[in-house]
Amino acid sequence: MTRRARLGAALRLETTSGALLLIAAAAALIWANSPWREGYAALSSTVVGPAALHLDLSLTTWAADGLLAIFFFVVGVELKHEIAAGSLRHPRQAAVPVLAAIGGMATPAVIYVAIVLISGDTEALTGWAIPTATDIAFALGILAVFGRGLPVPLRTFLLTLAVVDDLLAILVIAVVYTASISLLALVGAIAGVAVFAVLVRTRWARWWLLLPVAVVAWALMHESGVHATVAGVMLGAVVPATAVHGEAEPRTHRYEHVVRPISTAIALPVFAFLSAGVSIGPAGFGELIAQPVAIAIVVGLLAGKVIGVLGVTALVTRLTPLRLPDGIGLRDLRPIALLTGIGFTVSLLIAELSFPDAVHTDAAKLAILVGSAIAAILAAHELRWDARRARRRDMNEDGVPDRPWPVIGGERGASQH
Repeated sequence: MTRRARLGAALRLETTSGALLLIAAAAALIWANSPWREGYAALSSTVVGPAALHLDLSLTTWAADGLLAIFFFVVGVELKHEIAAGSLRHPRQAAVPVLAAIGGMATPAVIYVAIVLISGDTEALTGWAIPTATDIAFALGILAVFGRGLPVPLRTFLLTLAVVDDLLAILVIAVVYTASISLLALVGAIAGVAVFAVLVRTRWARWWLLLPVAVVAWALMHESGVHATVAGVMLGAVVPATAVHGEAEPRTHRYEHVVRPISTAIALPVFAFLSAGVSIGPAGFGELIAQPVAIAIVVGLLAGKVIGVLGVTALVTRLTPLRLPDGIGLRDLRPIALLTGIGFTVSLLIAELSFPDAVHTDAAKLAILVGSAIAAILAAHELRWDARRARRRDMNEDGVPDRPWPVIGGERGASQH
């Protein structure tokens, strides 16, 4: 294997993505709270791009609107594959994680709104969607490290839940955080996606042909007023998930293989670096974290996600014929629910869109970092505890003994007692 191939393989690892995000966020926090904090602020606000095309944007905006579109392209490709050939292919099997995702979004939003209303800070209501998001990269990375020995279907459940969560978050961004829409530009963006959909299915689809079309679709989506990351999801969702023209693998696999390292090494870390740099100051931590918006986000990410995911799953599996996937039980979803409380990337994006003032924005970002860190630590502990416990023969309680599954981090079957 060449050095380039080894680097690409390393960047596709879920643990690598989580580590790079953590390093980038830590570097931003350190710089933003150092004696050289003005340099960080100046870098973040530096404007580049052609004004004639309305693309004279700050580096922070370029990261949120441009680089995150690459990440959401990968999300769109994953979603397409899951719908066509993966865990969302069979509605009955996908129903529980999909409903859990909905519960895991609705409950934090309700808790956030309740806390903000009780506090009287009605200006913070626009941030209700901040604690609803889940960071796929971080969540899967922690599961890969601390979930070793647990059945592989648990990863599939988390992936399905997180992908649906991100899809719903994108819909929220597109609908709620769009102030005005230019219909002409929006129609042009949709037309660009349609052209991309045709080209990506042809025998002669090449990057030098597809990339310009994708950039035009993204630029028109940005011009329309709809958040430009929506274009990334739409472009990823039109990539064929079945083998075409006699090819050995679906193009969703091939494109994900090519684009994921770019998302892991560049898009997500740069966004995290430019978004996570909250300047706290000597006594600022207590003031920021005590704000109603911060309390609402932390409680939403921790209690809201756990109550939503576990509560909906427990109700659905006890009151309907639906069951969890073979091999996993309700106890396995305690750490999974905590993992969904790692909002980070998408939550930071929504925080950028929610508030016009720096006070609420900084408090929201700090709360996202604190809440996500606590959720990650608790989830890691719960995963190790769950992996050490003996497993029953019928974990999902469907009346049929579970078959031995490969486990995360190995190929041996999960132990059953």
